[in-house]
Amino acid sequence: MARVSQQHLDARRRQILDAAARCFARNGFHATSMQDVLREADLSAGAVYRYFSSKEELIGAIVTEVLDTVREAFEEAASQSPPDPPDVLVGQVMGRVLRGEFSLGTAAGVQAPRLLVQVWTETLRNESLAALLRTGYDTVRAAWVKVVEAYQAAGLMRDDVPAEHVARTMIATAQGFAAQQALFGEVPVEVLQNGLRGLMSMGGQKPG
Repeated sequence: MARVSQQHLDARRRQILDAAARCFARNGFHATSMQDVLREADLSAGAVYRYFSSKEELIGAIVTEVLDTVREAFEEAASQSPPDPPDVLVGQVMGRVLRGEFSLGTAAGVQAPRLLVQVWTETLRNESLAALLRTGYDTVRAAWVKVVEAYQAAGLMRDDVPAEHVARTMIATAQGFAAQQALFGEVPVEVLQNGLRGLMSMGGQKPG
């Protein structure tokens, strides 16, 4: 029997994840069954269960990909000296996420914001997924803190505000923009960038 290449195995796993993401974004986690994923992927049960033993494993894999994409983007930004300003940086990262550059996006027919909101909702009832998301959030927050510290070190941002507080606010801004996309329809990422630019224009004077 011919040996299956790693490239083939990776492509098949990608096919399953993309199909699951489309189902989850369209119908939600609870309304999606493994049979729905099988039909969407056009694969047999054996082919799918070779890679993922349950819907929960599929969800976990998708969450991991999204978080890894965001973390990697901000770790790359933190390595610059100094990083791009917040309006550019947050816009670039959100653009990557909303375009689905974690491989679960427009090319696969997935509405990334809807998928993100589904993930957040599921963590309220699924403790194992909540633990995974908390771990991922910690790594993402650490990457954003490095970016803020680089701004402060370069004199681009006031240093009397804890870097972690700024990082959490930047994360909240990105999450809120994704939620708006899911709830109210698609908006160009330039809207987020312009809004941040407007807020940044208020100046950095310390209160008297």
